[in-house]
Amino acid sequence: MRRALKNSSKGCDFQKCFHDLSLDSLEALAFDWQIWARDDQLPPPFSAPNKPWHIWLLLGGRGAGKTRAGAEWVRAMALGKTPIAQEPANRIALVGETLGDVRRTMVEGVSGLLAIHPENERPLFEPSKRRLTWPNGSIAELFSAEDPDALRGPQFMAAWCDELCKWSKDQETWDMLQFALRLGECPRQVVTTTPRPSALLKGIMADSQTIIGRSRTLDNAAHLSGNFLKSVQARYGGTRLGRQELDGELITDRADGLWTRDQLDKCRVQSAPELERIVVALDPPVSTGKKADMCGLIAAGLGVDGRGYVLSDKSTKGLAPLKWAECAIALYHRIEADRIVAEVNQGGDLVETVLRQVDPSVPIKKVHARRGKWLRAEPIAALYEQGRISHVGSFPELEDQMCDFGPGGLSNGRSPDRLDGLVWALTDLMLSGQVNPRLRRLF
Repeated sequence: MRRALKNSSKGCDFQKCFHDLSLDSLEALAFDWQIWARDDQLPPPFSAPNKPWHIWLLLGGRGAGKTRAGAEWVRAMALGKTPIAQEPANRIALVGETLGDVRRTMVEGVSGLLAIHPENERPLFEPSKRRLTWPNGSIAELFSAEDPDALRGPQFMAAWCDELCKWSKDQETWDMLQFALRLGECPRQVVTTTPRPSALLKGIMADSQTIIGRSRTLDNAAHLSGNFLKSVQARYGGTRLGRQELDGELITDRADGLWTRDQLDKCRVQSAPELERIVVALDPPVSTGKKADMCGLIAAGLGVDGRGYVLSDKSTKGLAPLKWAECAIALYHRIEADRIVAEVNQGGDLVETVLRQVDPSVPIKKVHARRGKWLRAEPIAALYEQGRISHVGSFPELEDQMCDFGPGGLSNGRSPDRLDGLVWALTDLMLSGQVNPRLRRLF
């Protein structure tokens, strides 16, 4: 039947195929994922030839159908549907970047679990309990990568991890999940993500019990806007960002970059010591709206050990000046910072004016960039090389910019807004008043 449906694009008459089917049969056909899925959206056989697997890693571009593939795998596991499952997995973990992401995308999204079931199979979703319950008694629980310890205690037969490369506490969450996958003869998990070269992802790819699948945005063209495809291909096709976000490729470090992934992974810590000073650095955009640059908003501190600690990346996009000012002030108060360091090359006095509209008492240091971004970033990169900077946790978007920053800027031509914020914050904490006169002239 699957072959007949695929051949329909070559002239087969749909009416002849479906004319004699009852309504129940038509519904069953509509929800039969084995028929409608692309080959790259189907998991490997339960016992892949010569390779028993524990993890199905599905790397894909934006809109490539990863979420649908993950949700259909969970559906088959929960209901014990062959050929994907041999018996129902009665305890399943759903893990995403935040609880909001799990609910919005994995559960209630257009390709989420509630949408892909026929009515008689659809699970009951209880948001207050963070739980889905199928008619056969199988249960899936919702977890956030912001709270790895929530995975201590429960145990599962299967798990679906979505957008793993965006998880803030990726390694800790992954480790806790592995300890929880202890039910049944062969616990399994599917990971659906657009790849970023994190240490965790590289480790999963290197695992002998991982089977890797790949899909591109263009593979799912039949279900995407033609204008969207035309626009993103024209703008990002062939670029490093396009290869990652559209083709699902794992992009390695730039040969001419100031930072490497391995270097950033080595500087990662779980917490900061007592901090002598804390600053919030602001790199405001010159415009607003969807096409505006990001507003870089980075918090960092100087420890009593003399090291710099990157604490937070709250960069925002598309906000009006008063809104990004409110975000900066909120971060300033939340982490009890000493002052805001704001670049004023573009906004001039407007930057200070809007900040003081929100909070007239906040201390503000205005900074002017007199040299290019590369020259300003070099002394900060040197601090990383000396092992004097640590990242408290993971900052995927910021670290993407750092590892994609070369002499000509980012490979996509956009402004490195998050990186600018980082440079200003660490310059104020680590170099102001200490750097030699030649370097001070760069800032």
